[in-house]
Amino acid sequence: MPEAPALTAVAMDDFALRLGPSVNAVPSELLRARDSIRTALAALREVPDGSLERVWKWRDGDVDVRYGIYRQYEVVEDARARVQSLLAGASETETPARPLVAAASAARWDLHGLLAGLDDGDLDRDPGNGEWTVRQTLAHIVGGQRGYAWYTAWWLAQRDAPAEDVPLSVPDDAIDLPEESTEGEGSLADIQRRFDEIVDLSATAYAGLGAVELAARGRWSGVSVDVRFRLVRWGSHIREHTIQVEKTLGFIGRPVTEVDRVLRLIADAYGRLEENVFPAPASPRLAEALALVESAAAEVEAGARSVVEAARQ
Repeated sequence: MPEAPALTAVAMDDFALRLGPSVNAVPSELLRARDSIRTALAALREVPDGSLERVWKWRDGDVDVRYGIYRQYEVVEDARARVQSLLAGASETETPARPLVAAASAARWDLHGLLAGLDDGDLDRDPGNGEWTVRQTLAHIVGGQRGYAWYTAWWLAQRDAPAEDVPLSVPDDAIDLPEESTEGEGSLADIQRRFDEIVDLSATAYAGLGAVELAARGRWSGVSVDVRFRLVRWGSHIREHTIQVEKTLGFIGRPVTEVDRVLRLIADAYGRLEENVFPAPASPRLAEALALVESAAAEVEAGARSVVEAARQ
């Protein structure tokens, strides 16, 4: 059986380089867009529900603050429609794996939207009945994504091995991942940053896989699957535990405000926008699409500042 790659305790960058064939850094336009969306969410979360009917001046008229927040959602949705139209028919640069890992990138933004209204103090509140805290669930989400990345790399390394030589599971000593609890250490922002790093790394590392690699055999929870299934599972796993966090907020009596709910809509819409452009191979169309994403996000950031000012009047 071919020797598995030495993935034990490797640095993240080293892991990405091993995977190939197409590892790209997150485009600078996208990094700036993400910063704008995070800034907008952080600003808008300070708007109390009691201020939603105050006047927000938009264009040549007076509307309310509630619409001002929804307007930022509309900006992102409009950008998504434009980007999809721009990239329509660009299948010549698409790989079979890219849409699969892009769905996980979209899923992480729905989680970010749910977390947008939370504080560090919400992380460790005991939900009772043996349920995980928010911190424990987030640690599992981050650790799970890291595990999917590393373990799938191991299965890929076995794809040319005779069927009788492929083990029923990854050997215990093949991969050394951090303890799951360490993935949840630090502030809420620290955990979200850690999560973004592993999603970005795994997405860019696997986006270039073709049909042969996706058909490589593997295992999941003792069940015989292929690599394609393991990639599809990324987004599903993130969303499964996003729902768990949502349930936990109910267990700890943490109210979800109207503003919280709209922030989640904005973040989810941004995730679906980003799903169209990340991770994707460079092309003239992609460059134009990334410029649209960055511009829309900057508009949302500016709009959020304006809405917050109106809410304070």
